[in-house]
Amino acid sequence: MDFNKPFSIHVDSSNHTVGDVLTQPDVNQKERPVAFISKKLSKTQQSWSTIEKATFATIWALGQFRSWIFGKPVTSFTDHNPITYLTDSAPKSPKLMRWALAIQQYDETICYKARKANVVADCLTRMDQAVTDKRH
Repeated sequence: MDFNKPFSIHVDSSNHTVGDVLTQPDVNQKERPVAFISKKLSKTQQSWSTIEKATFATIWALGQFRSWIFGKPVTSFTDHNPITYLTDSAPKSPKLMRWALAIQQYDETICYKARKANVVADCLTRMDQAVTDKRH
């Protein structure tokens, strides 16, 4: 890890899990993982809308990686395009409004990345489902 290089966070959420990967470019500008995190959602969180789950995945990652990224530019990649507009307009839900305000304390840019290109974060959210499927 090099604190002089920019950070990126690759974010994904599913019905049951959120997963995030913190990366930095190597000498050849290829993204390399620095840290992986995932979290199983509670029953209440599982009932949230897709945008709420995806936004939670972003805000949770920012909090988990805060000591490394705070005060530095960071780019978050998500496969849920509506999040890219979260800080540009006033969200309708109070929860999304609080999260949009919390995101503003970071020097973050949120970018859309197609699901098939967001492979590593997507795998983190699918691992729990694969284990659950095997048990049944």
